[in-house]
Amino acid sequence: MTALILLGRIPAFMKTNRLYLQLISLHGLIRSHSLELGRDADTGGQTKYVVELARALAGHEDVAQVDLVTRLVRDKNISRDYSQPIEEICDGARIVRIQCGGRKYLRKELLWPHLEEFIDKTIKFITSQQRPPDIFHGHYADAGYVAMQLAAAFDTPFFFTGHSLGKNKLAKLLADGMKKTEIDRQYKIQTRIDTEEQIVGRADMIITSTQQEIEKQYGLYTNGAAGTYTVIPPGIELEAFYPYYDSELDIDLLSEEAKQTKITLRNELHRFWIKPERPFILALCRPDHRKNITGLIEAYGTDKELQAIANLAIFAGIRQDINTMGDNEKAVLTDMLLQMDRFDLYGKLAIPKKHDFATEVPTLYRMCAQSHGVFINPALVEPFGLTLIEASACGLPIVATHDGGPVDIIKNCQSGLLVDVGQPEAISEALKKILIDQSLWETLSNNGINGVRKHYSWTTHCTRTMEQYCRFLPAHQVENNHKSSNQKNHMRPSFGKRLTSLTKLMITDIDNTLIGDDASLYQLLELLDEHRSDLAWGVATGRSLELTLEAMTEYNIPVPDILICSVGTEMYYGPDLRMDKGWQQHISHKWKPEHIKETLHTFDFLVFQEAEGQRSHKISYYLENKDDRLDQIRQALDEQKLRCQVIYSHNQFLDILPRRASKGKAVEYLQYKYEFLPRHVMVAGDSGNDADMLEGKTRGLIVGNHSEELAYLKSAARVYFSTGKYAAGIIEGLHHYGFV
Repeated sequence: MTALILLGRIPAFMKTNRLYLQLISLHGLIRSHSLELGRDADTGGQTKYVVELARALAGHEDVAQVDLVTRLVRDKNISRDYSQPIEEICDGARIVRIQCGGRKYLRKELLWPHLEEFIDKTIKFITSQQRPPDIFHGHYADAGYVAMQLAAAFDTPFFFTGHSLGKNKLAKLLADGMKKTEIDRQYKIQTRIDTEEQIVGRADMIITSTQQEIEKQYGLYTNGAAGTYTVIPPGIELEAFYPYYDSELDIDLLSEEAKQTKITLRNELHRFWIKPERPFILALCRPDHRKNITGLIEAYGTDKELQAIANLAIFAGIRQDINTMGDNEKAVLTDMLLQMDRFDLYGKLAIPKKHDFATEVPTLYRMCAQSHGVFINPALVEPFGLTLIEASACGLPIVATHDGGPVDIIKNCQSGLLVDVGQPEAISEALKKILIDQSLWETLSNNGINGVRKHYSWTTHCTRTMEQYCRFLPAHQVENNHKSSNQKNHMRPSFGKRLTSLTKLMITDIDNTLIGDDASLYQLLELLDEHRSDLAWGVATGRSLELTLEAMTEYNIPVPDILICSVGTEMYYGPDLRMDKGWQQHISHKWKPEHIKETLHTFDFLVFQEAEGQRSHKISYYLENKDDRLDQIRQALDEQKLRCQVIYSHNQFLDILPRRASKGKAVEYLQYKYEFLPRHVMVAGDSGNDADMLEGKTRGLIVGNHSEELAYLKSAARVYFSTGKYAAGIIEGLHHYGFV
């Protein structure tokens, strides 16, 4: 896709008024085909949901393009499919993979420190598309945070689908006996909960699958009551989950591949069962203790009558060697095997090691229905229960918990029974009731087939989702949509939309560069306003944000597009002064401020500057008569292996910064993030702390009143020394480089 942009060919969706949607689902393994559901705790129903949602939304008449944005992974232990930057799902939908946190596959709890990197690189991708998305829709807390930040950057509606929430998980883990410290260490649960609080308070709309989710899950959050919600149950692929009797009535329906899949599954199950002709009970879930697999086996293992009526098949994810799996999965699978032995279920219980969700699972549902069996989801709490809908669509009666999403599914479809799955006797009684009563079985089977088609189709889901999207968009953004909009028309676009749409950038120092001569300053401001449609501008200063704003107020300077403050250690975007957290995270690498202060404390010629001069990533001193003192300072820092840089300016100011921070490096970061070409960036300065900014690959401008510290740059190829002083020099430079 990027190659097309570079070649000058603009994809069709950029030239239409139809919507460009960005769905974000950060963790797990996501691809357009053969999803590895159950491979681990992160590759479950959510990954299937977002791929199908992207595919379905792409078919809507008001949608031009859907991007499903996820993490790019290059890892020898997983398929190379996940290393493709762009993968087509269907016409109008694609998977976009963004690298962050290195290349190895990481579980979701380890991704939190890398979200700012993901945001930065997603903005860079959006810049390459030449059109920002109309909607950002985050799935799960990590992607919700990313979508929230991107929506703020581009002044775009922010939608959120939680899938599961941290407070519920914390409550269950505590009930299971885990200590809070251990839960937080393993699951980063407090970070997740704090992020969810922010998301609930700021999302334009939260899409839930059930009313129970709103009341019993989001209701636990401080911001829960203030959230805006709509219930839109997900759809399923009815072409894949068709009724079990279709193939019986139409013998030509099954392809050779489908027949082979059925034979393979039948052989796999029959090798476990002594009496394969019996109906069977089917369970399909990840090997997670919350899924209550052990409770199901206990219910079956302690009921001889149930064992005599039906076999049991549990597909608990994909496994090779149990010893190589995570502690949670290992414990569940080990307990399954121990229970099988404890209740002597050999010949009755099948526990296959793998399955293919894309092809085998629909076949499994139909095989179970053809045996007149039952599907059970034994999870103690089920936020939604997609497998219950899939099974019902195939005509397979269901049993599930009376807590969570299954309540709504049974209410809508009348396709099964709700039980207290914490009681093994309740599970076995419900299973026997359906298995024994043929009339009940047929009623539940038919109800499920009809109910799913009425309530859980992707067509219905997408229609209702699009209605919600359009509520938050100006009417003109959707073709043939003449509904009125009460949204205000912003006179000034968000920094994301503005910076991704412009090609030229000017950055200037403030003191003795931007300010110093009022007449030329106001002439410059008029010029910048005149050219604001093709030129962004900002300041880069040693001042703190507070002192920067103080100077701008004093000289009546409007807030620019970008403020690089505290010698390049902080970056903000106008007009609402939004901090660039990605830059902060980038420069924090190996930054040890306390160790630096301790090392320099022994130099009595250093005077610590006032509190307002100190920042989280800038340590500032007064230093008179530098002589050989700078060499002493650098040597002391090097001996302690402290990765930082020393900047001296105006013959009195000494700033210690992270190795990655400076005005120049901040400008380079802006070039990278928003794809400004170096020849289209002009930087202006007057003193030593502007040096690295002026020495970069951009176009440098040194004003006529410059400090002698910069005289050595007169021979530099890309630096222009103006005759004009202060802002007059900046104007001269803009004309010299053809920016105006």
